[in-house]
Amino acid sequence: MDRDGRLEQTMLRLVDERAPDRTICPSDVARAVGDADSWRSLMDATRAVAARLADAGEVEVTQRGSVVDVRTARGPVRIRRPR
Repeated sequence: MDRDGRLEQTMLRLVDERAPDRTICPSDVARAVGDADSWRSLMDATRAVAARLADAGEVEVTQRGSVVDVRTARGPVRIRRPR
């Protein structure tokens, strides 16, 4: 499986493991796929995967509790299953 596939699979697994009213951080996904030295380099790819999954209706990306477009959001975001 390629990197983006691993990121997508991990993101969906992590949001499914959380309670319905809880979120994950993109860094949770990057850390799960990468290692202690490489996870930061996966952050852009992780946000791109989140954008694709949000477009498909699989996840929502939030900032301060409001749904946002991860492509234009600046700063920390969270990921959850759609409500």
